[in-house]
Amino acid sequence: MAVILNRNTQIEGAATDAVRRAVSALYRDMRKVFPNNEKEGASICLVEETMEMEQFFLKAADGKLELHAGDELGFIYGIYEISRSLLGVNDFWFWNDQQFVLKKEQKIPGDYFFASKPCAVKYRGWFINDEVLLHTWHVERKKDLPWEMAFETLLRCGGNMVIPGTDRNSERYRGLAASMGLYITHHHAEPLGAEMFARAYPELNPSYAEYSELFQGLWKDALEAQKGMKVIWNLGFRGQGDCPFWMTDPLYETDEARGKLLSSLIRIQYDLVKKADPQAPCCTNLYGEMMELYQKGCLELPEDVIKIWADNGYGKMVSRRQNNHNPRVPALPEAGNREHNGIYYHVSFYDLQAANHITMLPNPPSFVVRELSQVLERNGKDFWIINCSNIKPHVYFLDLVARLWRDGTAEEETHRREYAARYYGAENADAVAQSLAAFHDHAVSFGEHEDERAGEQFFNHVPRMLIGQLMKDKGRCCDGMRWAAPGNSLREQTQWYERLCAEAAEGYEEYVRLCEGRALELKDSGRVLFEDSILLQAKILYHCCLGASTAAQGILAALAEDYKKSFYLAGRARKEFLQADSAMREREHGKWHGFYKNECLTDIKQTAWMLENMMGFVRNLGEGPHFYEWQREFLYPEEDRRILLILNMENHLNNSELFALMEEKWDL
Repeated sequence: MAVILNRNTQIEGAATDAVRRAVSALYRDMRKVFPNNEKEGASICLVEETMEMEQFFLKAADGKLELHAGDELGFIYGIYEISRSLLGVNDFWFWNDQQFVLKKEQKIPGDYFFASKPCAVKYRGWFINDEVLLHTWHVERKKDLPWEMAFETLLRCGGNMVIPGTDRNSERYRGLAASMGLYITHHHAEPLGAEMFARAYPELNPSYAEYSELFQGLWKDALEAQKGMKVIWNLGFRGQGDCPFWMTDPLYETDEARGKLLSSLIRIQYDLVKKADPQAPCCTNLYGEMMELYQKGCLELPEDVIKIWADNGYGKMVSRRQNNHNPRVPALPEAGNREHNGIYYHVSFYDLQAANHITMLPNPPSFVVRELSQVLERNGKDFWIINCSNIKPHVYFLDLVARLWRDGTAEEETHRREYAARYYGAENADAVAQSLAAFHDHAVSFGEHEDERAGEQFFNHVPRMLIGQLMKDKGRCCDGMRWAAPGNSLREQTQWYERLCAEAAEGYEEYVRLCEGRALELKDSGRVLFEDSILLQAKILYHCCLGASTAAQGILAALAEDYKKSFYLAGRARKEFLQADSAMREREHGKWHGFYKNECLTDIKQTAWMLENMMGFVRNLGEGPHFYEWQREFLYPEEDRRILLILNMENHLNNSELFALMEEKWDL
């Protein structure tokens, strides 16, 4: 007997709050897909029986659809499988604005059967980090709704674990995440999810040697606050910011001293957790400086603690670069090991240097598949936490990684084609897939290693570094640029950067034209999504890249003491960055209104502001302190310019007004 699902289908048997939340989401999905129908719909029955954890099966039986599972997550995954495979609601429907195909009903054959398979990774989920866009964005006037949809999407992708934001957000949203069935884990700088010492005791020096009891008190409070939640307890100790504790505590000057303290504190935290729950899983991050200490043999860890290895922020499993220090220590467990291992992996990263935050990872999917496949080969199967940032700019890679944590394998071209068809429409799939592939073909290499490809931060933070050095001391090179730019002077560094960006701008201009042409070929909602995602990111990168190149030319003109030209070029560069910011804001429609308003990490508009400062700086050098010469040159007719009986007959022009006059004359 066939099973007929329609708008009147009822769901029976939800046993827990988390399952009831998923059931509510399925009812919502049925309302989206099924129009009004007077006929009675078949029931969906949730049947509990002994099964492996997180597993489920679906079957048609006696005119009903039965969902069998043995635990909470099994039922939740089964509910979202119904939504996905029977209703056609895609995992990232919310983030990709899926237009639903309405149908009167869904007919399911009487012999229908679907069984889940175990995931390749045990604990798998997202770190909602650097979440400045989500932080201020409201949907339906609800501040929490974007977070709820993030957690729902993670569950739809087969995730079971989350770091629900950074700092105060993690505490604010962990209750919501737990109520939806997710495990909670913690930022590597927030052991046990405890309150930061400097916030709890702002008047005290955050030194464990001085205030060990207070630190331990915060850890105990964190255990109590998360009581009743499913938690994977993160053990460790960093400074009060995302930096090593010894940066502010001179007691620990050697690797041995640092490792000894870390080892002892991890053991104390471990014992606290195990006293509260002997079965509780624990983990610790071998990230940044922790990786180097571990590789040197300076850390001792309890045997059952999951070791979390980390990529460098660019998808490569080596230690991250910190400022100019880039040791690239391999960040993978040894081949053949039998320990508990996991990873912290970035599809988005914020390093104030060259990473991607509001655009996709510049390294290609084949690179990510290769790195993560190697993780699985090295027994890194216990724990994957993926830095997903603000989700929307990164859905393509998040979808790819989810396939890997579910199946343990993925083929780049197949996934790209399926992703394009699923979200942009089958009729648009070829054009979209080709555009996605070309995105990575145009990425800019700034170093000698394959993963050293530039995200949009390279075209924003670097100009700000170079401008800052020009204004502070043009006679010295920019020390903050030694990680990338060769040369022993600011001029040589800027020349290197200008050449790189000028070539890249040509490539991204070509890519924008390609995407604009493809957009004209696309049909229906696929075209809108394409303009909101791939074309938008192409425009951001093009305008920032061209702006960076022009800014570098302006710096070089200033170094040559051609201040008038420098002023003009800085103004031209500023316009490009403002265009990039406008491109984002123009794609805020529907529920996305205000999504990019708080873009404050890459902060393209700040780059424009920095260039405005540069304009004032070089103008002062070129015609200060009286500021009349350039005004006369560009405002007065030829016969009046050299008559200086009165220096100026009108108010002094501001920088924008003067630049506009230069554009009129020089842009012909």
